[in-house]
Amino acid sequence: MNPEQLIDLSLKSGASHAEVYQSRAFSRPVFFEANRLKQLESSQSEGVALRIWYDNRPGLAVAYGEVPPETLIEKAFALSALNPPEIPELNSSSPVISSQKQEGEILPLETLIEMGKRAICQLRDAYPDILCSGEFECEIDTTFLMNSLGLYGEYADISTHYYLGVEWIRGEDFLGVYDGECTQHQPQPEKIVKQLLKRLEWAQTNSDSPTGKIPILFTTKAAKLLWRTVADALNSKRVIENASPWSNRQGEPVISSQITLFQDPNVVPYNCPFDDEGTASQSLSLITNGVLKQFYSDRKTARQLNLESSGNGFRSDLGTYPTPSLINLMVNQGQGDLEALISTLDEGLIIDQILGGGDDISGDFSVNIDLGYRVEKGQITGRVKDTMVAGNVYAALKQVRQLGEDNRWQGSCYTPSLIVEGLSVVG
Repeated sequence: MNPEQLIDLSLKSGASHAEVYQSRAFSRPVFFEANRLKQLESSQSEGVALRIWYDNRPGLAVAYGEVPPETLIEKAFALSALNPPEIPELNSSSPVISSQKQEGEILPLETLIEMGKRAICQLRDAYPDILCSGEFECEIDTTFLMNSLGLYGEYADISTHYYLGVEWIRGEDFLGVYDGECTQHQPQPEKIVKQLLKRLEWAQTNSDSPTGKIPILFTTKAAKLLWRTVADALNSKRVIENASPWSNRQGEPVISSQITLFQDPNVVPYNCPFDDEGTASQSLSLITNGVLKQFYSDRKTARQLNLESSGNGFRSDLGTYPTPSLINLMVNQGQGDLEALISTLDEGLIIDQILGGGDDISGDFSVNIDLGYRVEKGQITGRVKDTMVAGNVYAALKQVRQLGEDNRWQGSCYTPSLIVEGLSVVG
């Protein structure tokens, strides 16, 4: 579907403004189940979203595959009649980016298959009784944006996602451990294997859970529970709704002075030159040494706050309007690897995997621990089961004992492990 044709036809049909957003994806996943190669797939998708304003009323229509332009335009106009008037939020600046360069490397299926087989062999050489699953996938993504004000932007990237899961059944005791990574560089699944083997070693025996308010070590996998809440509190939309507890705290300390949070849109594998509104992405100093510096915004929320957009207007899918969302949330590292952090705990609990989200803009949460370990006198004494942790994210982040130097990507958040106080454990 020709984007320029869609915009021209929309304007000729009476729209005052029009925007076309296209997304193309091609992937080749390789699946493993019960220690064996299960299936190979190739999937290709292409979608287009047309957004128009007629009498200042927005209308959004989405099509996948081949659809007549007139059909898409007719649907967008029909939907605009149902919406209240609003200011058209289009970027009128000169083209942000036009890049055909693809970042990353396409890996052959044979390479993905060999990676999976080798990783599973390494795991089962150490623990013959486990069942392993996995997914190895190379994906090519292209994003294209054009509007009636002359903006044009396009970028593409290639990334490899891989995931490994281990199930260990010992009588009535079931243990599930998982880990994975996304990269635009050469994949290194042996690092994931090493992480999984370490967790299995720690889970050789079970231990009673400590209770009460004790220090808790969140590994990089579990730490995203904390940062999701923080990211929500930094959202300018939450400020406008007066839902963020930090709405009027700019320039003030809000969490531990050990913590610095920032956005860097240029770091792979989640690098992004512009947002879904065509605003150039930028580095943001969000919290520096615990002091709140700024919020992130899209065009609409920035206008409501009399600010410039920070380039954070993104769509969760083609059928949604842009809304504020972070690109790369970077957390500063501290000192010491995970085992060094463990050695500082006289009595504590490690949380590695949780069940459910549990996070809320209020910061209050209560979650079940899917995978956790008890620590006594700096040593792991065993895996804990049937254990919950509860408390408040903001309160815990004011009581940070130590940050590690083991930063890893968890989704688009680059975080270290960290030890916090002030949370309650119920066994």
